Amino acid sequence: MEEQEIIENRENREYMLKAVQEKGKNLELVSEQLQDDEEIVKTALEQDGEALEFASNRLKGNKEVVLLAIETAPWTICYASEKLKADREVMIKACKTYGQALYFASEELRDDREVVKLAVENKGIIIKYASSRLRDDDELASIAVAQNKDAIHFISPRLKAELQKES
Repeated sequence: MEEQEIIENRENREYMLKAVQEKGKNLELVSEQLQDDEEIVKTALEQDGEALEFASNRLKGNKEVVLLAIETAPWTICYASEKLKADREVMIKACKTYGQALYFASEELRDDREVVKLAVENKGIIIKYASSRLRDDDELASIAVAQNKDAIHFISPRLKAELQKES
């Protein structure tokens, strides 16, 4: 399907369903109304999770839709609604495979030990976005520094001093 042809048919639901099935990011070219169509958006996301960028704001707040997107493109958590960035299940799923997701987490989840642990296991330096309480957690600091030695710059001064004494 050619881009111009897709644009000409942007209001045609059946045509657009085929277009996003072929290439998820064709969602960018569909009408705003169809970017708010759950079936079309889910079809696009099944083909390419990155298509979440082009979904309506309403659907970026739909937990099922966002979970579908982060399954194949966990970094798309950045497009999720603030409510879903504060949803523990969503953030756990994103942080498991994409530690940087912690950057987008709510303040409350940055203080959730399980969420932070998953994030730093995946990307140690991301501990810098954990709460100060968790940056002073012995186990989390050890995991973070083992994963990325530069994480030492973001752990608590107390733990930093202890780790430097050990080395």
